[in-house]
Amino acid sequence: MRHFYLDFIFTAIALAVAAWWGYSHGGLGGMIATLSITAILAVMEISLSFDNAVVNASVLKGWDEFWKKIFLTVGILIAVFGMRLVFPIVIVAVTADLGMMEVINLALYNPEEYSARLMAHHAEISAFGGIFLLLVFLNFVFDDKDVHWFEWLESRLAKLGKVDAMSVFVALIILMIAVSWASTEQASAVLIAGVWGILVYLGVQVVSGMLEGDLEEDLEHEGGMSGGEATSAIMKGGIIGFLYLEVLDASFSFDGVIGAFAITNDVIVIMLGLAIGAMFVRSMTIFLVDKGTLDEFVYLEHGAHYAIGALAIIMLLSVKFHVPELITGLIGIAFIGWALLSSLKYRKQEVLE
Repeated sequence: MRHFYLDFIFTAIALAVAAWWGYSHGGLGGMIATLSITAILAVMEISLSFDNAVVNASVLKGWDEFWKKIFLTVGILIAVFGMRLVFPIVIVAVTADLGMMEVINLALYNPEEYSARLMAHHAEISAFGGIFLLLVFLNFVFDDKDVHWFEWLESRLAKLGKVDAMSVFVALIILMIAVSWASTEQASAVLIAGVWGILVYLGVQVVSGMLEGDLEEDLEHEGGMSGGEATSAIMKGGIIGFLYLEVLDASFSFDGVIGAFAITNDVIVIMLGLAIGAMFVRSMTIFLVDKGTLDEFVYLEHGAHYAIGALAIIMLLSVKFHVPELITGLIGIAFIGWALLSSLKYRKQEVLE
């Protein structure tokens, strides 16, 4: 429980703020309604982002204590306030050609119009986040791993992964399909957003590769880790790994923020509810690392990446089709649950052998 002490304190504070906000706008009835919605949003965020915690843990487990603390301090500020509050306001400000203060006033005093302006750009937001998450999934399934969950499928995908830029090729095909679903007015914006999703993902890889080259040169003189180990060290610690996790979290948060507006238009309630969820997801990440859960449950990382792949496809489908948030959350939970059961079965077989 020590991993979650701060989360419970933050939850109590957030619920107190939500109660005051609801009471000041609607009396006792408003307070009860606001508390209920805040709790629902928190649970929704946790259910949608558990796979995010697993993937974060797979990256974070190789980090030193300094970068873990940065992830839990600076990272949580970016996740809670940056992505759940500031980023949606920036989107509306840029796309509607309004000043930040105008958008803040719009969010506080005219939430219906604020919600409408944000939802008008749902397709572009989904294209960026969906393509970025899709690349995370594709690079995982195309990687030649030591352990396969679905042996027949993953062993064949690993062979395809030996072809250069296979994941980008597949992502571009799926992006073009998503663009064909978009309306004539949105098609170019969806395409540009999707390309930016690819560029951001590749940008992280490019910078990591450049740093790897520098690190390898240093190690050749000093004697040390191999090139592959150098790449792992860069991506699993330091500023590049931190930025990668923040972009990954941002891509997950798009779906939660957009989905939250289907429940309420009150931006304060949305921020409080999603912030509670984000805090618990961060703590779950550290819990998984400290307890060595990924080593104990060998297919958990697989299940999380398949859940990410499903979320990416759902986000891209949402360019044209509405997919209920309940389905999105249940798919993620189903993959994680399936992976846990498969891991337990694997452990039993290992013991018998």
